[in-house]
Amino acid sequence: MTGATDPFSASIIPFEVPEQMRAFAEKGVSQARESYAKFKDAAETHNGTVEAVFTCASKGASEYTAKLVEFMKANSTASLDFAQELLGAKSPSDAFTLWNEHARKQLETFQAQAKELVEISQRVANETAEPIKASAAKFYKPAA
Repeated sequence: MTGATDPFSASIIPFEVPEQMRAFAEKGVSQARESYAKFKDAAETHNGTVEAVFTCASKGASEYTAKLVEFMKANSTASLDFAQELLGAKSPSDAFTLWNEHARKQLETFQAQAKELVEISQRVANETAEPIKASAAKFYKPAA
């Protein structure tokens, strides 16, 4: 039903895209495809980076938690041993000596444990930041 009254008929309004317009459109499509490819590559790279960060952080959190449990067991055992020794004290001065010795040992133990936890935290933080640094280095070259 393409008669003279059909407004969409090619015979009524001949339409031809000028060569400059066609070249401009093709260039725009080409640039859009290139931009999409770059965006897709960047998204995939960043997705891998995020996965690596979470893997490192999860591993580090597990290690930190395991160390805390280990310290809790050691501190609980030391407290129970101290209580047993304290019950066996023959005089108040013996009890006081035991108390002082236990307090000194526990303070040294807590300091060593805190130092170890700080070292684990720092190492995990550095390992977790490494994928981010590597990813950033790919996209942002350092200034000369």
